[in-house]
Amino acid sequence: MKHITIKDVAKKLNVSISTVSRAFNDKYDIKKETRDLILQTAQELGYRPNPIARKLIQQRSFNIGIVVPEFENSFFPQIMLGAQEVLHNKGYQVLIMQSNYSWEIERKNVETLVDNMVDGLIISLTSEKQNNEYYKELLKQDIPIVFFNRAVDEIPASKVLFDDFKWALFATEHLIMQGYRDIVHLTGTHNLTLTKNRLRGFEQAHRKHKLPPGKIISCGFKMEDGERIAQELIDRNEIPRAIFAANDSCAIGAMNVFKQHGYKIPNDIAIVGFTESKLAKHTYPSLTSVEQPTRDIGQTSANLLLEQIENKGFFVPQTIILNGRLNVRDSSIKIK
Repeated sequence: MKHITIKDVAKKLNVSISTVSRAFNDKYDIKKETRDLILQTAQELGYRPNPIARKLIQQRSFNIGIVVPEFENSFFPQIMLGAQEVLHNKGYQVLIMQSNYSWEIERKNVETLVDNMVDGLIISLTSEKQNNEYYKELLKQDIPIVFFNRAVDEIPASKVLFDDFKWALFATEHLIMQGYRDIVHLTGTHNLTLTKNRLRGFEQAHRKHKLPPGKIISCGFKMEDGERIAQELIDRNEIPRAIFAANDSCAIGAMNVFKQHGYKIPNDIAIVGFTESKLAKHTYPSLTSVEQPTRDIGQTSANLLLEQIENKGFFVPQTIILNGRLNVRDSSIKIK
């Protein structure tokens, strides 16, 4: 099948190529009757604009790259859906890559996206150290970047974050108000700011209620991390009265192992997660978790990026901190 070009439309109507171009671009210096005739003829011939030519003329690819640590949990996919809603409405396609919690893979993913001339990047970091200088260099090259969920203060880019400190404090305080003591915090990846902020919230809750510091165990964000820590606690016979985990996957992994060994949740050990995964409502018992506004994170990140693309050279980085809520469920309600 022959690809219909702008030349075919011009030849059919015996007009110049520039006249057809002005009609397609709705220029002021062409009569309405002529424009309507050209557009109708183009439709009848089956003409479709050449996307590559459009990109070259506008000096844009109309592609946006999104890089996230993983797809396993609903947290990142929900954010990506929010970003896609905004970007697709503005005529952009989204290229999504995952780093599998590897800063090396993250770097290669971003390099690939940049080599393919994306108009901007939306990134959730795997590490807050190894790639910092690379991102600074990209920003010097005027490549628009927005970081979300996991960001670095020293990189002068826009960021969309969650108030991890406040909601970690509330989650821990919920356990304290239920009467639980001997609370353990299973932390996330140690070099992330969100991990540090959730730890600060956990510690502040103990200080606020004049309690001895809670125990802190380095864990991670994967379900197998929670399973490993739970098994270690059982092996050492060091079962805490309650656990506040850095995320739901870690919490659910720990919960599963405790239940396999005959411990009842929350009678023997109460558990609270973070991020409100889709599994939180469907575990048994259902998991108390801090809900983050995933769609809002994605939409806000996309809008910040588009603002930066449209105002290249006149853009001041912004940091937006979003709020959440604590969804209290059976895993942490003390049975009296």
